[in-house]
Formats: sequence, structure tokens, C-alpha cells
Amino acid sequence: MEYLKNQHSSIEEEILFLKKKRNAVILSHFYQDEEIQDIADFIGDSLDLSKKAQATNADVIVFCGVKFMAEVAKILSPNKTVILPDIRAGCSLEESCKADDFIDFKKHHPDHIVLSYINCSAEIKALSDIIVTSSNAAKIIESLPKKQKIIFAPDKHLGSYLNKITKREMLLWNGTCIVHETFSEKELIKLKIRNEGAEVIAHPECPENILNRSDFIGSTSALLKYISSSKNKKFIVATEPHIIHQMKKNEPTKTFMVAPGNDGSCSCSNCPYMELNTLEKLRDCLASLSPQINIDRELILKAKKPLNEMLKLS
Repeated sequence: MEYLKNQHSSIEEEILFLKKKRNAVILSHFYQDEEIQDIADFIGDSLDLSKKAQATNADVIVFCGVKFMAEVAKILSPNKTVILPDIRAGCSLEESCKADDFIDFKKHHPDHIVLSYINCSAEIKALSDIIVTSSNAAKIIESLPKKQKIIFAPDKHLGSYLNKITKREMLLWNGTCIVHETFSEKELIKLKIRNEGAEVIAHPECPENILNRSDFIGSTSALLKYISSSKNKKFIVATEPHIIHQMKKNEPTKTFMVAPGNDGSCSCSNCPYMELNTLEKLRDCLASLSPQINIDRELILKAKKPLNEMLKLS
């Protein structure tokens, strides 16, 4: 590390030097800090990033995101080394759905198949029949027989939204995203009144009361496409606010506001798990090749099956 500090004038240069030395590819989710997004090879949502890394000849995948995302990268690229800048970067949705509890839940509903949102652990994926993303979930649900009973896990808000638009009655696991639960309907209404003509765009992990106030609902990638296709010039964004960095890059003449929390001004919608990753930790994990994501081979095979089913159906 001392050699690096003597040879390179900035932490960004250290990272680029180590990336080349390790034959690594750097992935950044839209919810990462701006400086991490700017140094990444690919920026996107979790599945798209893992697929892009799989298609490279990199030996090492650095996933700047959260643990379940890095696990997906390992499942799709089991022979590559996958590292995460901070191993504590978890997810409230993943934590809300533990494997032992879910096994018991499944036993009480043996006539249901399991659709699990990709925001879950490798163990939950292995207990699922089909994995879905916020982009493809509705299409996959609509491809299944109407009489098929379905458990949807772990996000109850996304599940409720999907029930509404697909006219299903999926049985929902009681999990939520702490980021998307922070938005205040009352403060959102106030902000929209103060900004006449502004459109509210929201991720479907938001509670129903926020979605009901939204002009457009979609995945992170869908939100980015929408702000470019819309003629509107002002947007109130109800998802993790770091995505606004890419929105401003794509549409520099448009205005983007973070949907407010209960006090109307807090930045409480920042994901505390995503913020654990920093440039310093990105550099250090490339230098030490740790912390690594290691998944038992048998678990990889079990978790890959519902992922492959998703890719087939979508």
C-alpha cells in the first residue's frame, strides 16, 4: 500500500492501477455514492450488472453495492473472484427473510410456488421456484396460470403493487425496504404543490400511499428511461437519491428533487448499507482481494435454477 501511495497522486489512480493489476471489473449500483459511480466500468441495477460482468474476461468482480448483489454475481460467475468493499453492506429486505423462517412458512402453504424478488439471500433464492426483478416481475406473473397459487417474498410493498397490476392474490411475505418506507405522503403533497407541474416518479418498493401519488412507477432503469422520454422538466424522485447523479448526467437541463421524509428536509432515504462502501474501501479490497463472496457449490446450483427460470420466462 505504501508503494501505491508513493506512485499515485490520487485514490482514483490507485484504484485504476489495482484494477488493471488484478484484471478486475468494477460494478456500481445506481444507489452508490457519486465518486464510486464515476470510476465504475458499469453502472446499473443488480441483475444487469452481474450479467455484464459475466460477459467480460475479468478475473475479479468488484461489486459496489450490497451483499445479495455480489452473491448474484458469484452465482452467475462461480469461477471468478467476487469482492465487496464492505462485507457489512447488507439489505433490510434480505434481513427480513431468514431461511429457517421461510422454510416453515413454505411448509404451511405446500400448494404455492415461490416467486422471490432478487433482493434476497442466496439461501432464499435456493428455496424459490422463480426469481424476479422489479423490471420483469409483472410479465413473469402474467405468464403463470391464473389458478396457480403464489408466495411472493420478501417485499410486501412490491408484492402488493404487483397484485394490483396483475389482478392476482399472491401471498406476501412481510418484508420491507427501509429506504422506501421513509417517504412522507403529507410532505410529498406539499412539495408537489410548491413545484407546479413536477412529476412524481417512484420505485415500486414504496408503500401504496406513495405509489398512489406517483405519475410514473418503475424500476431504477425504468425511472432513468422515463425522465428522458418525458417532456416534463421537473421530477420528484421517490427512491434512493443517489440515482439522481445519473439522471442529471442524462438530462442536465431538467430538475430533480428527492421525495421528502417526515420532517420535509432530511436525507433519510439514503441507503445506510450502500453508504458503507467508499473509495478507500474499494481501493483496499482490490489490494487485498477481500472481503470475498464465497458460496457453497451446491447452494450455487440450487440458487441458479430459479435465476435461469427467470431468464427463460422474461
